[in-house]
Amino acid sequence: MTTLRVLGVDPGLTRCGIGIVDAIGGRRARLVHAGVIRSDSEEPLEQRLLGIARGLRAVLEEFAPDAVGVERVFSQSNISTVMGTAQVSGIALLEAAERGIPVALHTPSEVKAAVTGSGRADKKQIQSVLVKVLGLDAAPQPADASDAVAIALTQLWRGGGPVALDRTGGARTSAQAVWAEAERRARRARERSTSRQ
Repeated sequence: MTTLRVLGVDPGLTRCGIGIVDAIGGRRARLVHAGVIRSDSEEPLEQRLLGIARGLRAVLEEFAPDAVGVERVFSQSNISTVMGTAQVSGIALLEAAERGIPVALHTPSEVKAAVTGSGRADKKQIQSVLVKVLGLDAAPQPADASDAVAIALTQLWRGGGPVALDRTGGARTSAQAVWAEAERRARRARERSTSRQ
């Protein structure tokens, strides 16, 4: 069976959350990796961004995701936080694009709704669902890592734009479509195997 692997990125200048999940059929997924890429607030901005870029490159190269989901930057009262988040988001988009990995953006409310069913869920509710859905003993820490895993799950479950080329190299399809096609192929293979016995 073809496994679809998705990297979720929760962009932040001090802590950039990363979460990687594999589809394992139905609405199930397996946590592959979760963590944060940190930058030192005492460093010059360009050095902080360089460090995050290097960290994202390493993650992309090590785990080779099929698609990337990034939290969409939205307006906040603290403009410096928005700027840092937007800069890191741009790095994630660029690093994925350079590797030909399709990317989709998801708003925080879309992520909450996809994971918990409510666009107003709080972090504890999201983490509780992650524990249950992924069969974990505890939610990934720090919270930025849990947020990134939730973004990855949102990409798996809802797609949200072009995220993968089809088998013929033609039009892009959503992550859900790729996942569904992989499921159909696996089911057909099982049926052929059963009919031969």
